[in-house]
Amino acid sequence: MTVSAGSAGPVAVVGGGLAGIATALACADAGREVTLFEARPHLGGLTHSFTRGELHVDNGQHVFLRCCTAYRALLERLGVADRVLLQPRLEIPIRTPGAAESTWLRRGDLPAPLHLAGSLLRYEPLRPLDRARFALAALALRRVDPAADHTDRQSFGEWLRRHGQSAAAIEALWDLVGVATLNATADDASLSLAATVFQEGLLTDPAAADIGWSLVPLRELHGEPARERLAEAGAEVRTGTKVRAVSEGWKVSTDDGEERFGQVVLATPPPVTEQLAPAGAIRLTPGWSGGLGSSPIVNVHVVLDRHVLDEPFVAGVRTPVQWVFDRTRQSGLDSGQYLAMSLSAADAEIDLPTAKLRERLLPELTSLLPEARGAQVRDFFVTRERHATFRPGPGTASLRPSAITAAPGLYLAGAWTATGWPATMEGAARSGAAAAAALLQQNVPGKKEEGVGA
Repeated sequence: MTVSAGSAGPVAVVGGGLAGIATALACADAGREVTLFEARPHLGGLTHSFTRGELHVDNGQHVFLRCCTAYRALLERLGVADRVLLQPRLEIPIRTPGAAESTWLRRGDLPAPLHLAGSLLRYEPLRPLDRARFALAALALRRVDPAADHTDRQSFGEWLRRHGQSAAAIEALWDLVGVATLNATADDASLSLAATVFQEGLLTDPAAADIGWSLVPLRELHGEPARERLAEAGAEVRTGTKVRAVSEGWKVSTDDGEERFGQVVLATPPPVTEQLAPAGAIRLTPGWSGGLGSSPIVNVHVVLDRHVLDEPFVAGVRTPVQWVFDRTRQSGLDSGQYLAMSLSAADAEIDLPTAKLRERLLPELTSLLPEARGAQVRDFFVTRERHATFRPGPGTASLRPSAITAAPGLYLAGAWTATGWPATMEGAARSGAAAAAALLQQNVPGKKEEGVGA
């Protein structure tokens, strides 16, 4: 099927998360007339902020790595690169319950993966034998092909055990990184996605895993600047506007009526995308979004009457407290300290009442940070993202469609699409760039969409 010459025209982007923002900006920058629809009252999707009294609260804790080139490019385009901090050199303080001091995971000056050798030789949570076996498994993981179908259908945990990794090593090192980036434990994660994370972040470029984070509330990093940049580029942004239907033509229906566009990009969650896309547009078996599933994240917020953590974050090992972030500066708190505990792959915690989480996690936090003993809790609350990411299990790749659909003029964006990355801010930014590139290429004379038959 050839692409029709009249397919150019105004572009509708449905969804105002990072994927939709990246898509809309790229299309507007190319001179296209763009309308962005977002059902929520704000842009930013799952990376947003709200206020609790005078406290500025991020719904979740989001970091990025130096290797996240698409996301960093999006920050530049938004004009907010000065609102983030990127470590000059990877440093992760790691605590175990009852320990008086942190064990540090730092990169050295050797080429990857030897850049971590100095830290691993002194990595107290692991036995010396496990440290040596980790190095052998890391070298083997460098040789894994993430794009191979047989790789995607394997469990990362099973692969690790076949390569000599003990349960203690998986918990104390592999899951330390994997759970936070994949939103799944090693046993529940596709080897393909895990290989991508470790190859891109730790096993290729020594500087790739340097960690960055926002110095401002997320709405000041993503949502508000995106609205400003889109307006400057001539795009129309309609927040608080839910798209009810999309039909070939391309007609977009909202509560305000029906409008016709030349092309449509669905930058919505999988279930919404499957509902909105015309039958047959996505080359997957009906019900695919349910098969892709979702994985939750829980954030536990604690405001203390005193300063107890000197680092911007700390990782926990042998504790349900995975990562703790100091959010004092971003929140605007002027006394005491505001800490946020981030619990990924939180199936066991997502439905627990706040009181139960407090009962369970405050003692764990005190055990991890002895400095907190005796501190008074001024506030304690929980934010939950029940469908934070897709569930990255074995076989996931077959349920992640590309940006191009079977219906010319309809495109997909979202961290859950076939980016090759897990559901991260980088994956969202990459998907938006891919959708925009495919859409813009469609209108180049003599060009046909890749994946669309002649």
